[in-house]
Amino acid sequence: MPDDNLNSWESRADAFSFYGFTDLPTIHDRGAVVLTHGEGPYVFDVHGRKYLDANSGLWNMVAGFDHPGLAEAAKAQYDRFPGYHAFFGRMADTTVTLSEMLVDVSPFSRGKVFYTNSGSEANDTLVKMLWFLGRAEGQPERRKILTRINGYHGVTVVAASMTGKPYNELFGLPLDGFLHLSCPHYWREGRKGESEAKFTARMAAELEDVIAREGADTIAAFVAEPVMGAGGVIPPSEGYFQAIAPILKRHGIPLVADEVICGFGRTGNTWGCETYDFMPDAIIASKAITAGYFPMGAVILGPELSDRLQAASESVEEFPHGFTGSGHPVGSAIALKAIDIILNEGLLDNVRALTPKFEAGMRELAQHPHIGEARGKGLMGALEAVADKPTKTPFASDLSVSERIANTCTDHGLICRPLGQAIVLCPPFIMTEAQMDEMFEKLSAALDIVFAEVT
Repeated sequence: MPDDNLNSWESRADAFSFYGFTDLPTIHDRGAVVLTHGEGPYVFDVHGRKYLDANSGLWNMVAGFDHPGLAEAAKAQYDRFPGYHAFFGRMADTTVTLSEMLVDVSPFSRGKVFYTNSGSEANDTLVKMLWFLGRAEGQPERRKILTRINGYHGVTVVAASMTGKPYNELFGLPLDGFLHLSCPHYWREGRKGESEAKFTARMAAELEDVIAREGADTIAAFVAEPVMGAGGVIPPSEGYFQAIAPILKRHGIPLVADEVICGFGRTGNTWGCETYDFMPDAIIASKAITAGYFPMGAVILGPELSDRLQAASESVEEFPHGFTGSGHPVGSAIALKAIDIILNEGLLDNVRALTPKFEAGMRELAQHPHIGEARGKGLMGALEAVADKPTKTPFASDLSVSERIANTCTDHGLICRPLGQAIVLCPPFIMTEAQMDEMFEKLSAALDIVFAEVT
């Protein structure tokens, strides 16, 4: 409980900060956790308490909190050229080099990159690109965006409209023309007696039906995370992308991979679309692009969209869109180093090496009578809490089970994330086997404590 006066960090935070995506009853009862620094995968608060951060900050601090190479890259670039934009045909040399690198490590044979400051802005930018393109090509009605229920694409007005989460109704969203298809979560959404193959076929049939109902010539794109991250770490059903990609291609609808969370190694490959073996028309990137050391997002366009947008922009002399911080030279220098660290200095190798241990730990916790499902891919996973395992019945919402588990973990020096009735883990890529053991031991103890309280 924070002090009533303003002598504590917790009370100062509460007095002057407006929280987003925060359980406010928890803040009222417990106060904020105010942090001072980090070492490896650990963070420390103002009281000197140490926490193993099993969320990598917010999916992004994949190289830990004190990587010397990333700090040095930032310092060197600040000394050389501390800031610029990417407007009017001017940009930093580091930004040019980063664009080359991003296209080179992408699945595309060639392409172009447009920079933003976040994944939300990148998704917003993508939609404006597609609307711009439709009008330039004589199809101004091609504006509808298809996403999925539980998909998360950001918090700007357009990105929130893409996000298939019920809390956006509080803002009067989504905007018209943003359509949310079914969530491809077989465990939760499969019908009684329905095989996974039949479930996938039903998802594909729904897509066909929506295209027929709305008209293919009114749909600008289908945007999907390879694994739904903030929806609760939901991998697609078996064969999902192989079922939907040909449908989209036949109707001339671009398939966009939102790789904000999956990109740069989280699923065990550079891109989630590699993991699930499909070729998108564009990629949305952020988070691990700078290992969390600088706010940056990017729209990586494949060859066809690059050519069409270039022609459309030339027809009116410019693409009238951008951000002051787009392609920031310091962010670009950090991103160059971060991507090199992930791909060439062992972090991606460590993800692959640790994945079997991570999966085994998740399976072991799934044996608990109140864990209905353990799911995930690579170093991202979720444990779904249930009141009754055979029927998959969730706990009553007023019990706040996942929040209680996360708070109990925090009390024991572990940071994990509650999402709905699930607990989400997305540990840093630098984690060791011993640290993973620590993570699972603390989480297991928290599960025992909370389930004893609520059952």
